[in-house]
Amino acid sequence: MTTHTGNDRAETERLRTRIAEVLTRSRARTTLLTEAVDEAELVAQHSPLMSPLVWDLAHIGNQEELWLVRDVGAREPVRADIDHLYDAFRHPRADRPALPLLDPAQARGYVGTVREKVLDVLDTSPLRGDRLVDSGFAFGMIAQHEQQHDETMLATHQLRRGPVALSAPPAPGARVAVGDEVVLPAGEFVMGTSTDPWALDNERPEHRVHVPGFAIDAAPVTNAQYQAFIDDGGYRRRELWSSRGWAHRVESDLRAPQFWELDSDNRWWRRAFGSVRPVRPQQPVVHVCWFEAEAYANWAGKRLPTEAEWEKAARFDPTTGRSRRYPWGDADPGESTANLGQRHLEPADVGAYPAGASPGGVHQLIGDVWEWTSSGFEPYPGFGAFPYREYSEVFFGGDYRVLRGGSFGTDPVACRGTFRNWDHPIRRQIFSGFRLARDLRPDER
Repeated sequence: MTTHTGNDRAETERLRTRIAEVLTRSRARTTLLTEAVDEAELVAQHSPLMSPLVWDLAHIGNQEELWLVRDVGAREPVRADIDHLYDAFRHPRADRPALPLLDPAQARGYVGTVREKVLDVLDTSPLRGDRLVDSGFAFGMIAQHEQQHDETMLATHQLRRGPVALSAPPAPGARVAVGDEVVLPAGEFVMGTSTDPWALDNERPEHRVHVPGFAIDAAPVTNAQYQAFIDDGGYRRRELWSSRGWAHRVESDLRAPQFWELDSDNRWWRRAFGSVRPVRPQQPVVHVCWFEAEAYANWAGKRLPTEAEWEKAARFDPTTGRSRRYPWGDADPGESTANLGQRHLEPADVGAYPAGASPGGVHQLIGDVWEWTSSGFEPYPGFGAFPYREYSEVFFGGDYRVLRGGSFGTDPVACRGTFRNWDHPIRRQIFSGFRLARDLRPDER
């Protein structure tokens, strides 16, 4: 018979409290994003790339019901009759407005009922004894799922037209000057994780990777740097683009990052969440697709980092030789280390978070903008799908590129040094930017 000590019980109660906190934080954000607009805006499709906001709301509740009420809690279904409506694999986003979806009031009532049952399940779960609930994994997975959809809904808010619905204080300016690049010597490091209790399956297992020496930009590419690419004819110079990239540039008539507008005096402005403001020069550029990042890299005489290079820059501590959870160490992100959690509705200027830099001086690897890498989305050696194939496995080997680091719209629960995001190389409605890398010269090795 297994006995649990007082320390075990206290640790379980601390975990229970933490789970309740992250679930509450996620729901508060969901509520903000869905109550900021009227019912007509909730049911509208603001772009064929995105679901109506009301679909995301009910989908969040449906996933929570499936995993926490029915599976973990072994409770009776709340609304088994709507499962098919909120199955993301059965209905492409463009088709969802035509479905007989719950209306806003019904969706709010549904997610509220589900959450009441989930909190009751949380109060009674031992949070151990089964892989799905060990260390609260299923609860953490659902909190991450909700926050991922909250970031998707934030992107929908950016695409919508109409009066300002969201507000936040401006992102901070620079506190320190940031150098051009950092050189990382060749060597092995531990990539991925086998120990982070809420890491998702594609982050696992940890494995040793040898990375040749490389240099990586100390900061993401800024608006000012990207504007120099535009001014030098970057969108007109066929030689800078891959064949696929050029075809997409022509077909989609790309001329600048999405949401940039040029006035009659040749000044660039950026539309963000209903406001139009001058482009802020030292912010990381955002809303660029992978093909644009690739063309810029060619123009700059560099390249995009591989996924392994990015993670080594973000996690490897050369003093101890170990991989940390974040560039600054193992502590959770805070307001002094990263621009996360929708505290601001924009990236911060380069140099705004010196406390979040890596030991080698690489800044803003976490937060601000998702960073495109050159790598396709593939499983790590020893990968095992858990708890379902549709989260990661079905996407491996497709036409995707990996993004790393999170954005200003990513919650800390869904962002860590091992977290992997992926999307098609044409996508730019997401909060995506990039930084560059290069191979070392012989005299630098």
